[in-house]
Amino acid sequence: MTTQPLVQSSQSLQNLQLAQNYQKVMQDLALANRCADFDHEARLLAVSKTKPASDIRELFGLGQADFGENYLQEALAKQALLSDLPIVWHYIGSIQRNKTRDIATHFDWVHTIERGIIAKRLSEQRGDMAPLNVLIQVNIDDEHSKSGIPPSQLLALVDEIKDLANLRLRGIMIIPAKDSDNAFVRARSLFDEVGAVRKLAYWDTLSMGMSGDMAQAVACGAGIVRVGTALFGLRDGNQDG
Repeated sequence: MTTQPLVQSSQSLQNLQLAQNYQKVMQDLALANRCADFDHEARLLAVSKTKPASDIRELFGLGQADFGENYLQEALAKQALLSDLPIVWHYIGSIQRNKTRDIATHFDWVHTIERGIIAKRLSEQRGDMAPLNVLIQVNIDDEHSKSGIPPSQLLALVDEIKDLANLRLRGIMIIPAKDSDNAFVRARSLFDEVGAVRKLAYWDTLSMGMSGDMAQAVACGAGIVRVGTALFGLRDGNQDG
């Protein structure tokens, strides 16, 4: 007895659920963008960590271009399977020094810069590719369990990174505490302050907001919202989505 029809049926149901989830998220994002008082629109980053390449392919077929991965080896495996698609890959995990070469050459965006030495290695290892778009991760609520620099150190790190030849410094990324008070407002103020002081050519992106607080983040000027759960369902260790 073969199980192939059951497998196909299960995959079809999964694809249908993905399509429905994606439509709902995009509708909610469109509404949030219409309500926000900014001259840009936030775009969706689908956080696909721990999810199969088949799900990414399905969402790409529905119009989703940007995908975020936390784990380098998992991401590289998916990229190999999806090399026929012009996906925009975002690295949103922690960065170890021995991983910078692969990150520099296999991603379009990096959201988690917190040390100048890492930024320098990414720039040196980018080679003759287009500049790598990077964001500085700010630990907006000073949580010991989270990565990122304190807000007070942001300007100094900006100055370390802004002139690196193969990087394009675009802004900041935050992951607020669950009980955070006005984290998005504070992040926007910090972002605007740096933009006013340094007049950077490409300082244009706030990566903030996830499945449960996307609308609030967009209302405060998010340029990228990182959504996983609302698209793919719950996963273990969910930090982005």
